[in-house]
Amino acid sequence: MNKDILICGVGGQGTVLASKIIAAAALAYGEAVHSAETIGMAQRGGSVTSHVRIGDRKSSPLIPHGSADLLLAFEPAEAVRNLKYLRKDGAAIVSTRPVRPVTAGNGTVYDGSRMTAYMDSKCPCIFVDPDMVCAPFGSSKFFNIIMLGIGAGSGRLGIPKDEMTKTIKERVPKAYVEANIKAFEKGYEIGQGSGI
Repeated sequence: MNKDILICGVGGQGTVLASKIIAAAALAYGEAVHSAETIGMAQRGGSVTSHVRIGDRKSSPLIPHGSADLLLAFEPAEAVRNLKYLRKDGAAIVSTRPVRPVTAGNGTVYDGSRMTAYMDSKCPCIFVDPDMVCAPFGSSKFFNIIMLGIGAGSGRLGIPKDEMTKTIKERVPKAYVEANIKAFEKGYEIGQGSGI
């Protein structure tokens, strides 16, 4: 299997954990994996981008422009900013919840709708409302695991469901394993019905 997956968002959304789960699951599945993160402003709500490259044909951990099979975008503007990495037949899973940049001035309106409309015009997308999908779990902290479930359920992630659940059980704190597995299952259902 050869897959290039780009994960993007802002600091505090769990993008780095999501990339580490993908990489660990792919390794456990017997694949070669290269990965890298750019987390310069992560603690201040700045951009976070993770590159996960699966397969033995990879020579660099960084995905070239126009090569990603899947874009997991935890924030709409970050989806647009990183669209250049997506290949022509790639797909995106995009959060509809905007995170107002720390550099935005007072009175700046940003609801993410222009970004999601733009993404919808450029590639096959699944749009996910974090508030709606996380409501049964009582916290938006499960959103990153739901996003992984959507990617796996859509078939675009390329890693079997059982390998992903096993890795989640190994990587999240024991007290939260059951809720995270339920969150993954919820995302998996959404991904299966997505048609991307």
